[in-house]
Amino acid sequence: MPKSRKVLAAVEDLFFVVKINDLAKRAGLEVEFLKSEDDVLTQAEQQQPLMVIVDLNNNKIEPVGLISKLKSAAATKGVSVISFVSHVQAELKQQAQEAGANMVLARSAFSSNLPQIFKRHTGSL
Repeated sequence: MPKSRKVLAAVEDLFFVVKINDLAKRAGLEVEFLKSEDDVLTQAEQQQPLMVIVDLNNNKIEPVGLISKLKSAAATKGVSVISFVSHVQAELKQQAQEAGANMVLARSAFSSNLPQIFKRHTGSL
């Protein structure tokens, strides 16, 4: 079965939206930025994306709850969840890891490692 070329993102921060969009295009991926937890869950179930990117500082959603729901639902538990957080929020990072995030990075590390993250998930960039 061909792997999806889709990435879902629960990201509001314009800096990251632009960066994710730019790198995804170069990797031949399609990114959909979603505004609500329900949208992310529904789209993840329907589209089986390569990964879901979650900004743990996105205050429009409950990010740890979203990760937990993605990882506990049979249809989406195999989807990679990559999240990022301010480096000073160690407790939030810990909560995301416990909820099942595949990767939790500081914002700066996420930004600088994004090309490698896409490459690892797609085999191309």
